[in-house]
Amino acid sequence: MIAMRRYSSGRAAGGRALFVCLWALLLGACATLPQPSAPDGAPARAELEFFTLEARFALRHDERSYSGLLSWRHLPARDEMFLASPLGQGMAEIVSDADGARLKGSDGKVHVAADVAALTEQVLGFPLPLERLSAWVLGRSGGPGRLLADAQGRPSSLAEDGWLIGYEYADDNPQALPIRLLVERPGTLELRLRIDEWGQGRAQARGRGDE
Repeated sequence: MIAMRRYSSGRAAGGRALFVCLWALLLGACATLPQPSAPDGAPARAELEFFTLEARFALRHDERSYSGLLSWRHLPARDEMFLASPLGQGMAEIVSDADGARLKGSDGKVHVAADVAALTEQVLGFPLPLERLSAWVLGRSGGPGRLLADAQGRPSSLAEDGWLIGYEYADDNPQALPIRLLVERPGTLELRLRIDEWGQGRAQARGRGDE
């Protein structure tokens, strides 16, 4: 078992260890994949309490940009995220639960913090709203916000606490889950997700490098 402890290697070293392979933005170069909708037998979007997803991401903060693959397992009291390079090489695992947030990098170092926002600020130098993302990806507000719906009654945009979230879907199914998400804090941070696969979350999530 890994002994969780703080490391003082600094933000720059931690950021390099976490995102060393994420500089090439390959989202546009990836082959077109089947358009995902709600998983077979899944409950209605509003009733989902747990899920897994496989996605490609592009993150921009100020003048820095990163991209890669995300495998995410969300449970009501726990999140597990596996980040990989665009070529599928494992880079980092993030676990968040009632005990706090922990990140294990590809170099074996472990970083710990009270929550994911503090953890990402420790490693990257700026916080990411990952704790809210589990609600946002399902079109739910994580707090007071303004949610707009499309013609099918699905979330189309959300404004919350200075964040703007936009949604795209593969078809007109009223219960479809989004295939694209744009999360931005105008002028500061932009996160794009291209979701290739949704699951119901009970099975163990796997990173692309495990396939």
